[in-house]
Amino acid sequence: MKFTPKLEQATLIKRYKRFLVDLETPNKQFTVHCANTGKMTGCADPGFKAFYSTSDNPKRKYAHSLELTQNLAGDLICVNTAIANKLAIEGIEQGVISELQGYAQLQPEVKYGQENSRIDVLLKDELKPLCYVEVKSVTLLEDGQGYFPDTQTVRGQKHLRELIDITQQGHRAVLLFMVMHTGIGSVKAAAHLDDKYAKLLKEAIDAGVEVIAYNCKISPQQITINKKIPVLSY
Repeated sequence: MKFTPKLEQATLIKRYKRFLVDLETPNKQFTVHCANTGKMTGCADPGFKAFYSTSDNPKRKYAHSLELTQNLAGDLICVNTAIANKLAIEGIEQGVISELQGYAQLQPEVKYGQENSRIDVLLKDELKPLCYVEVKSVTLLEDGQGYFPDTQTVRGQKHLRELIDITQQGHRAVLLFMVMHTGIGSVKAAAHLDDKYAKLLKEAIDAGVEVIAYNCKISPQQITINKKIPVLSY
């Protein structure tokens, strides 16, 4: 996935009100939109390099959007969580995610489940069971280990229950961790932040939910899927 037009660089001053970030260049200070509902621990500290896009939509209150940050160790982080789903679809369609090949049809954002959910990707083929793919963006790095989630996630817990139910119906259920932080080499459930999610993840794996993780190559020019990385038990 290429950034078109290319991203511009600034320095991050602070994040506030969840969706707003103040940036600074040598010539000005301004506010940008941040499409990330998470806590963003270690992803938006003051002084980090920031890379932002600019929209030509005159109706937008904030013309710019925060896309990437770079921590003091030099790791690049994609903080726009919507990109994870786009990359997952691109990876499936281009054959990069080998586990999700061989389906005739791909449908994004399909309503399903007993808890009124929406699956990120539904794969269909007349010769196979339906395949439900839930995509999660991973950006939390602590002591050299990547974790999900970065805070308690009631919504994430719901998604795991839905995936468990899907397997019980005889369909295929996949949890796909898209690792959007170049410093992360493996993913682990963050039991220290959301013990219920970690326990549900183990229950989901035991029920037959497949859990896979892919990291990405990230630059201010583009983001591409790199390779599969380990998902560790907690």
